[in-house]
Amino acid sequence: MLNNKTILITGGTGSFGKCFTKYVLTHYEPKKIIIYSRDEFKQWMMQNELKEYEDKLRFFIGDVRDLERMRRAFEGVDYVIHAAALKQVPACEYNPNEAIKTNIHGAMNVIEAALDMNVKKVVALSTDKAVNPVNLYGGTKLVSDKLFVAANAYAGTKDVNFSIVRYGNVAGSRGSIIPFFHKIIKNGGTELPITDARMTRFWISLTQGVELVVKALEEATGGETFISKIPSFRVPDLAEAMLPGYKMKEIGIRPGEKLHEIMVTVEDSATTYEYDKHFIVYPQVTWNDKQKIKEGGVKVPEGFHYSSDNNNWWLSVEEIRELLKGVELEK
Repeated sequence: MLNNKTILITGGTGSFGKCFTKYVLTHYEPKKIIIYSRDEFKQWMMQNELKEYEDKLRFFIGDVRDLERMRRAFEGVDYVIHAAALKQVPACEYNPNEAIKTNIHGAMNVIEAALDMNVKKVVALSTDKAVNPVNLYGGTKLVSDKLFVAANAYAGTKDVNFSIVRYGNVAGSRGSIIPFFHKIIKNGGTELPITDARMTRFWISLTQGVELVVKALEEATGGETFISKIPSFRVPDLAEAMLPGYKMKEIGIRPGEKLHEIMVTVEDSATTYEYDKHFIVYPQVTWNDKQKIKEGGVKVPEGFHYSSDNNNWWLSVEEIRELLKGVELEK
C-alpha cells in the first residue's frame, strides 16, 4: 500500500509524525517521506535521529497557513497526513485568531493544495474535542473535520479522497495526565490532583493511532471518520496504578474540560457502522460513485453513542500498570 509512495506529513516533527515516519520506514518501502513543519530545530533533531533513512526523508520548512508553499511541497506527493494544529486548549482560548488561522484556514489550504497538485489520498487527524465541542480548540477541529469531509465534493473527476481519523489524548503525550502525574511523583509528591473523581478517558497508544491512519489510507473511499475500539479507564484508577495508596485532591473541572471523551454521538449513529476493531462514521451525503460502505460492517442501533463512560471494555488498575510500562516518560 505504501511501497514506492511519496508521503507528506504536516506537523511532521510532532509525536505522531515521528512515530508514523518510523512505522512506515520499518514496515514499508516508501519512495519518500516529506516532513512539513515550521520548526527548523525540531527538523534538525529528527533528521539526526533518523540518519540511517536520510535517503528516504525530505524536510520542508513551511506553515499550513501558506498555500503557495504547500503547493510547492505537495508536488509529486501521493498521500498527505494532516497532523499540524494548535492543540493546547488554554493557548487556543487566549489566541483564538491564531487557532482559527492554523486549524481552519490551514485545513482549507491543505485541501486546496491537495486538489491542485493531484494528491491521491488525504487523512486528517481529528480529536474527541471536536465532538460536541466546549472549547475553541474543539470548535476549530469540528470545522476542520467538516471541511475535509466536504472536500470530497470538490474532487470532481480527480482521483483523490479525503478522510478523518479520530481519537483522544494519546497515552503519555505532552500536556496529558500521565506525564503530569509522573512529574509530581518524581518530585516526591504523595497527593495527586484530580479534577473530578467520576472522570473517564480512553486509552490509545501512539502506535495504535498510527495504525488507524494506515487503515484509513488503505480503506477510505471518501468522507469517512475512522475511530478505534479502545479500552476506557477511570482517572482515579490511573492515579492508583501510578502511585499506590495516593491521596486524592479533587480540584474541580477546568475550563473547556469534559468528564468523558466522546467519539460517536447519537446524531452520528445514523451513519455509523461497527467493524471488528473500529467504527466508521460515513458521511451523510455522498458526492460520487467512488464512495461506498465497506463490507463486514454492522449498522449500529438507533440512539447508539460511543464515549469513555459507556464503553464495554474497561482497564483494571493492574492492566493500567502493565500498559504504563510501554509509555515513554521523562526520567
